[in-house]
Amino acid sequence: QVQLVESGGGSVQAGGSLRLSCVASGFTYAYYYMTWFRQAPGKEREGVASIEGNGRSNYADSVKGRFTISQDNAKNTLYLQMNSLKPEDTAMYYCAARPKGWSLWQANWNRPEFYNSWGQGTQVTVSS
Repeated sequence: QVQLVESGGGSVQAGGSLRLSCVASGFTYAYYYMTWFRQAPGKEREGVASIEGNGRSNYADSVKGRFTISQDNAKNTLYLQMNSLKPEDTAMYYCAARPKGWSLWQANWNRPEFYNSWGQGTQVTVSS
């Protein structure tokens, strides 16, 4: 059974940093596309960053240069290092997984409807 558990959220002031973690059980990261999404109240869930087993990554324009996605396959853990946080980064952050091998993934990595495994989320709040 696939299970994803996020942690690392919290409250920080603008300009601060947080590192989110997502530990997986029931599958091996190397064979999955892994993506961080976020959802703020009243807004749609949006893709933040994704990574393939070979290390290739994608980022939303709003976080490029500030966030870094990485994974430790030995620990089956996904990370999101978030620096220079802004109030608009406030949201619930989720990790999601999809089995690799989908030819259209690069064009659709940020669309939540294409992921079939989700964590419960971790809250990030950034104050000004």
